[in-house]
Amino acid sequence: MADYTVSRTLDCKGLPCPMPVIKLSQEIGKVAVGEVIEVLTTDPGSLADFPAWAKTTGNAVVETKQEPGLIRFAVKRQK
Repeated sequence: MADYTVSRTLDCKGLPCPMPVIKLSQEIGKVAVGEVIEVLTTDPGSLADFPAWAKTTGNAVVETKQEPGLIRFAVKRQK
């Protein structure tokens, strides 16, 4: 089991690229450093977008889960 607790869930299902990353960018500042946002998306482009965003912003994707028709990301605010 993953070693984190989700502080907030962001539902981005049905939103095309780049909207899931934009929504996450807007929300990440609303949680404390060290907290985790879970993002639910159906956009396959997110599999590349979220790790790239995390690398450029200094945050971390702590988990990625692919399910039928859904991708779940757990993103930890690092700074």
